[in-house]
Amino acid sequence: MLLLFHGKLAMWLPPGGHVDPNELPDDAAVREVLEETGVRAELVGERTPRVGDPIPLMRPEGIQLESIAPGHEHIDLVYFARHRGGEIVACPECERAGWYRLDELDGLGVNEEIRDWSRRAVEAVAARLASLETGSGAA
Repeated sequence: MLLLFHGKLAMWLPPGGHVDPNELPDDAAVREVLEETGVRAELVGERTPRVGDPIPLMRPEGIQLESIAPGHEHIDLVYFARHRGGEIVACPECERAGWYRLDELDGLGVNEEIRDWSRRAVEAVAARLASLETGSGAA
């Protein structure tokens, strides 16, 4: 699992951030992973086929309301992804970015929510890769 320790928030998180103006959420997710870690990611999940003009977006694995501070909330779009290249680099606001095994997360002090999302992500990506290897899933 790709995680980093966010110094300002003092907690372990997956890479993430805000959607920029005129940016699609899918593109923002991939961009944030690259900016915060140096890793090139490919989103894994469900995307409906394109029919006509609408551009189908990747369906987030989760959508949740996050209370940041009184009067300050974020809507989190949770995506799963797989590694497509790149090496981990230092980020000014992110410490200890790296690949961590699920059995290491408790020892790091990763909270229950992130441990749960991490477990789900590892299972979903492994299932997706297995379906690609057997030819039962689209690329």
